[in-house]
Amino acid sequence: MPDKIAQKAVLEDFKKDELWDLNLGPSHPAMHGIFENKVKLDGERIIDIEAHIGYCHRSFEKLSEHYTYTQCITITDRMNYVSSMVNNTGWVLTAEKLLGIEVPKLVQYVRVIMMEISRIMDHLVCCGILGVDAGAYTGFLYFYEHRENAYKIIERMTGARLTTNFGRIGGLDRPLYPEFKQDVLEWMKPVPKVIKEFHTLLTRNRIFIERCRDICPISGERAMEYGFSGPNLRAAGINYDLRKDEPYSSYEDFDFDIPLGTTGDVYDRYMVRMIEMEQSLRIIEQAVNNLPDGPWHADIPEVFLPEKEHVYSNMEAMIHHFKIIMHGIRPPVGEIYYAIEAPNGELGFYCVSDGGPNPYRLHFRSPCLYYYQSVEELLRGHLIADAVMHISSVNAIAGELER
Repeated sequence: MPDKIAQKAVLEDFKKDELWDLNLGPSHPAMHGIFENKVKLDGERIIDIEAHIGYCHRSFEKLSEHYTYTQCITITDRMNYVSSMVNNTGWVLTAEKLLGIEVPKLVQYVRVIMMEISRIMDHLVCCGILGVDAGAYTGFLYFYEHRENAYKIIERMTGARLTTNFGRIGGLDRPLYPEFKQDVLEWMKPVPKVIKEFHTLLTRNRIFIERCRDICPISGERAMEYGFSGPNLRAAGINYDLRKDEPYSSYEDFDFDIPLGTTGDVYDRYMVRMIEMEQSLRIIEQAVNNLPDGPWHADIPEVFLPEKEHVYSNMEAMIHHFKIIMHGIRPPVGEIYYAIEAPNGELGFYCVSDGGPNPYRLHFRSPCLYYYQSVEELLRGHLIADAVMHISSVNAIAGELER
C-alpha cells in the first residue's frame, strides 16, 4: 500500500498542467454501475482520485417508514439485485427477531438452500465479470448459462426472476413445489465441473495473474478499520463469517469451510469467491438431502396470512386476514440490529419499532459502502487499468451502495 506522505510528495512534485484529469464514470464502458471517479493521471498512473458513490438516490430507508413490514421485502429486492433472495431473507429474519418468532425447520433449510444458490449466482457474476475486465469474455458467458439455470428454480419458487419478493415474515410465501429437491440436485450436478474448467481458464493464466496479483492489496487490520466484511475481509486473512460466528437459519447444522487469503489483493478476492462456491455446493447438498418434513410457515395467525380457502369458510381466518391487511403486523416497541452473511459481506438491518404497522426508522448496513470508501486510498499509485479490476473485485453493487 503506497505511503500517504510519499503520495502527497509525489503529487506536489508535479505541476498542475502536467497531470491529466479523467472522469472514470459515471458513464464509462469499463466502469461498473454509475460510480464517478475524478482521477488525476501521470500518464497511466493514478496520482490522485476523488470517488463519488453515484446517482441512484432511491431513498429506501425513508420509503420504509411508509411501508408495512411485509412491503419492505420488495425494497430489499432492489439493493443487491444480483442475489436479491439473500436480501429478502435478511429482512424477514430481522422482523422475525423483532417479533420473537421461531419458524419451522423446513423453512430454515429452504432459506439456506436459496441463499446459497444466490451466493453462487452472485460469485458467478463477480468472478466472470472480473475475467471480462481482464479481457477474457468466454468464461463469463460459460458461467452465465448456469446462473440462468438457477433462475428456473427461482421462477418456480416465486414466480419472478430478478426481484423475487422471496419469503414472508413467519415462513415461506407458498408451499414448496413437488419437484423442488430434484430440480436443485439436477442444477448442482454440472456446477463443480464448470468451476474447475473456469479455474483452468483463468486461475493459472499468466495474463490474468499479472492483472490481479499485488493489485490494491489491503492488510487485515486496515480492512477492519474500513469496515470490510465478507469475501473481501477474508481475502485479507481475517476469519470472520456470520454463518459460523453467529449462525442463523440452522447454519450450525451444516459442515463447510471458510476460505482465507493472505494479501487482500484482487487475486485473493477472486480465489476466496471461487472456493466459496464449492463450499456453498456442500451446504446445499447437505440441506437438500436432509430436508425435514413439516409446515411451510409458523402457526402465528396474527402475523402470517391464512390460506385463502380458509378465509372464505372460517370466521377466525377471515378476521385474521382482515386484521393483517387493514392494520398490518405490529411488532412490540423496541429496536434491533440483525445481520446475515450476504454474498458480498455483512448485510445488516437496524430497525426501530414504535408499535405501529411500519418501521419507525430503518437503516440498511450495505457492505458495498465500506468497500467503496477505500477506493481513494487503495488506487493511488496504481495504473488506470487497475482501477477497473479493483472496483470489480470488491463486488460493489450500485443499487446497494447508493440506496
